[in-house]
Amino acid sequence: MWQGVKNLLCVRLDNMGDVLMTTPAIRAFRETLGCRITLLASPSGASVAPLVPEIDDVLVFRAPWMKAPCASEDFGLMEKLKRFDAAVILTVYSQSALPAAYLCYLAGIPRRLAHCRENPYHLLTDWVPDGEPACTVRHEVRRQLDLAAAVGCTTRNERLSFAVPATASLPELPDPLIVVHPGASAASRRYPPESYARALDLLGREVVFTGDESEVELVESLRSRMTVPSRSLAGKLDLAQLGALIQAADVLICNNTGPAHIAAALGTPVVDLYALTNPQHTPWQVESRVLYHDVPCRNCHKSVCPTGHHECLRGVAPERVAQAARELLVAA
Repeated sequence: MWQGVKNLLCVRLDNMGDVLMTTPAIRAFRETLGCRITLLASPSGASVAPLVPEIDDVLVFRAPWMKAPCASEDFGLMEKLKRFDAAVILTVYSQSALPAAYLCYLAGIPRRLAHCRENPYHLLTDWVPDGEPACTVRHEVRRQLDLAAAVGCTTRNERLSFAVPATASLPELPDPLIVVHPGASAASRRYPPESYARALDLLGREVVFTGDESEVELVESLRSRMTVPSRSLAGKLDLAQLGALIQAADVLICNNTGPAHIAAALGTPVVDLYALTNPQHTPWQVESRVLYHDVPCRNCHKSVCPTGHHECLRGVAPERVAQAARELLVAA
């Protein structure tokens, strides 16, 4: 039945990194079906779509049932969805696919695929029972590849997809190039600035900071604590330029956030300061050092630390960060 699909809607309504971790599955659909693919995504997720060759078009939707609720301003969305002959709804195991499935059902999309724990009845034509996290926990990339395989769609290339445009220009940069991205969308996933500063002083190399405009103050506060030289490109790069910088880097040091997945797509080694909010988003198929301090409250799935101690990150000694970066620089 899926072999006849020509116009596929891929629904991924969370963040940029989540979209990137979905790209191998999107490639599986495209290679197997030979179909046109449109991504339905949040503004954050949609931002990366122009840099993913497997995606032909993008629709932006602020889904009110997601973590940062905001009613969609696109009241014509239902009409736009009527042109698709199939939809695949891609979720982490802590999310329900049913609101998006209902949206696709109301739009009359004839084939609808998703993981779902409860019986979706008519909302899904292709239901993959969800055993996570009760029975198993897979990497997010594997979860979505398994979903595609449930309808016969596979790919031999399971790398994340991110294409840096040839037009993305950068200033002159230090050698070796150590890029540091200290921000993250969730407070629970941010390594403390004082620990970052200490780790980078111990590393003893010039570093280049990145971040969006909202993270400029964070970067400057971190730089003010450091004794080694640094440069800041925070607030100065678009997404294509950020990709070009990470592609050129010898190592990226960051939290569990979008740039870690850009690095994975581009093959750049990563020191990932990995808050134990969930277990399935580590860097995929790239040389990496995943650093955390184990805690009883691991896998809390919270954007704000529910206990207030942030020990899964605060417990990571700066010496470990510096040593991890040195190891990856030697291997580069």
